[in-house]
Amino acid sequence: MRAVVVTGVSTGIGYAACQSLIAGGFKVFGSVRSQADADRIAADLGEHFSPLIFDVTDEEAINAAADCVRGALGGATLAGLVNNAGIAVAGPLTELSSEDLRHQLDVNVMGPFMVTRAFAPLLGADDAVTGPPGRIVNISSVAGKRAMPFMGPYAASKFALEGYSESLRRELLLYGIDVIVIGPGPVKTAIWDKASDLDAEDYKHSPYYNIIQKFSGMFIEQGQNGYPAERLGSLIHHVLTTNKPKVRYAVEKGRLLEKVARVVATERALDRIIGKMLGLLPARQR
Repeated sequence: MRAVVVTGVSTGIGYAACQSLIAGGFKVFGSVRSQADADRIAADLGEHFSPLIFDVTDEEAINAAADCVRGALGGATLAGLVNNAGIAVAGPLTELSSEDLRHQLDVNVMGPFMVTRAFAPLLGADDAVTGPPGRIVNISSVAGKRAMPFMGPYAASKFALEGYSESLRRELLLYGIDVIVIGPGPVKTAIWDKASDLDAEDYKHSPYYNIIQKFSGMFIEQGQNGYPAERLGSLIHHVLTTNKPKVRYAVEKGRLLEKVARVVATERALDRIIGKMLGLLPARQR
């Protein structure tokens, strides 16, 4: 039975990926940050799931988890690594704290970097393991290609992940390890239960206050009406098993007119559309 490591499996896309992969015949090692989550998910998913307890910002714990997986594989290669764990930090960039931005980048950029470095040997970069090379799937976002106001920290982290993935894919040609990016739009996950992270009250003395209130409502509504996480779980299984995966999969929901506008409109035109929609334009330009 081939094995896959998935980070951030306590809810949402990560949990759905575990379900789909196990149903497809894989052994799954899934990372969580607490023993309670480990026990809950192991009970839910059964004998073909093994929890790994680590935070993606904890390098020592990541390396220990990789050693654990190496022992369990008994010299075989790992079939896949899914870098899914992530957070979304929001706020106006000129008013955001340095600590908030650093935390965003630590989780969404340094996390995949450290996890990939720890598990790459098991995917085939180490001659001591035997079997076909594995694949890496990095979960990016539509925000890795298009940045909205007030989501600058998150967009910066996902733009970085996209660039990291492209370089990594070309470097790992040496070992036959492929790297695939999935860039979903809003997905129905528990992240929307914590959408108050974009709390307008944090900026009640800011000129952005009323605009953030409006944006927050739109943002939450999009997420609550997004794709089911199960669809992403099935896509992850497909990406890890198809003979010729694409280098990037975009999974977006949206009206045709909006999609066409994004393709044909200039960046300046999109600035004005977004600015008018949110009330970001000066009064004389509205």
